[in-house]
Amino acid sequence: MEIIQIVGLGLLAAVLILVIKEQKPIFAFLIAACTGITIFLLLIGKISSIIDVLEELAKASGVQMIYLKTILKIIGIAYIAEFGAQIVRDAGQESIASKIELAGKVLIMVLAIPIIGIIIETIMKLLPV
Repeated sequence: MEIIQIVGLGLLAAVLILVIKEQKPIFAFLIAACTGITIFLLLIGKISSIIDVLEELAKASGVQMIYLKTILKIIGIAYIAEFGAQIVRDAGQESIASKIELAGKVLIMVLAIPIIGIIIETIMKLLPV
């Protein structure tokens, strides 16, 4: 039933933004940003549960925790970059939003390089020489 609360919060914020936007656009932006942050905070508990389950699965399968932590960091960067870019877009700054997305992609590649290297090494070991 949490989705009903989240949707209700979103609809309430949307109505407030529509009413306030013409008079005080800065307040409309602040409402949008605060609503986004509030929704994110409401989801932190669920995100924590997902991470706990993934850690248990990784331990059970024998996967090294460093790989799981790297993948979780990559997912976190993707979500945070998207969230930040959307807030900046709401403020009407498309070019800055694009730069935030670019930065997220670069940081994801930096974190992914060790995993890609291990995958390539594993493939090389499987190929006959």
